[in-house]
Amino acid sequence: MKTIHNILVAGALLAASAGASAQQVNVICSVQADWCNMIATVYAKTTGVKINLALKGSGEALAQLIAEKDNPKTDVWFGGTGDPHLQAAEQGLTLEYKSPSLPQLYPWAQQQAQQSGFKTVGIYSGPLGFGYNTELLAKKKLAAPRSWADLLKPEYKGDIQVANPASSGTAYTMIATLVQLMGEDKAFDYLKALHRNVGQYTRSGTGPIKAVARGETAVSISFVHDAPQERMQGFPVETATPSEGTGAEIGSMSIIKGARNLEQAKKFYEWALTPGAQAFGAAAKQYQLPSNKATVVDPNVPDFKKIKMIDYDYKKYGASAERRRLIARWEKEVNSLPR
Repeated sequence: MKTIHNILVAGALLAASAGASAQQVNVICSVQADWCNMIATVYAKTTGVKINLALKGSGEALAQLIAEKDNPKTDVWFGGTGDPHLQAAEQGLTLEYKSPSLPQLYPWAQQQAQQSGFKTVGIYSGPLGFGYNTELLAKKKLAAPRSWADLLKPEYKGDIQVANPASSGTAYTMIATLVQLMGEDKAFDYLKALHRNVGQYTRSGTGPIKAVARGETAVSISFVHDAPQERMQGFPVETATPSEGTGAEIGSMSIIKGARNLEQAKKFYEWALTPGAQAFGAAAKQYQLPSNKATVVDPNVPDFKKIKMIDYDYKKYGASAERRRLIARWEKEVNSLPR
């Protein structure tokens, strides 16, 4: 009798531990650390589910998913520019999942889902533009840039920073935007002319706006939602969006194919699309436009209605082959030039 009792107790303990182990979700988070940590803390407190968090840029995240393809250790990939998410979908690394929340999202977020075969979804968007240091421009007697054409003026020589498109989604968005705006050959003529004025190509997309804030360079090509946080810290940073038109990133979220905690992954995914969860971006001083139409929009979020946006082809320019081709052309024709 005692043996049966022991077996039952052991079975109950085993079931309890199995239940406990299921109460977790492994998330690669490609937004800023404060935002990632806030999400993980709040989600664990409100649901009892632990988030095992890995902070990685979107390029690094995609590389990890490719490396782990046969034995995925990740359940959900949250945030980061949408192009690598589309590439993950194209390569069969992510799972088709049609969220019941899709009708609550802006059309651009729904389109991201449709174009990927419902293997990713838009969770925020932010326009590309310029950051500039008002004090440095005044000191150098330079006007603030208002157009792509302005950046080619000789007086900006050495005073512009932009990231390297091989490592940065921000910079790749710039190339894809210019190609769609001008046509490919004219865009590369523009990039060659711009190269003469670039003082440094940084590794990360946020590097140039931080350099502007600290007076290390006068102008950056950046996502404009990265500027308010610098301004709140007392730095003399303002932004503009180019008068000819500009593109935007669509930060995305994907469930990984072969996720070990699939049900928990779906629950986290649904939670992340709610207005309450999307408000954590602004709470962490990140000012992209949230994708759920019911989310309260912080006044620091750029007003898309006042920005001339191009009709950005996310499917075409998010494809692996197109991205590789354009970056290779940039390396060969632009980055190899002297400055």
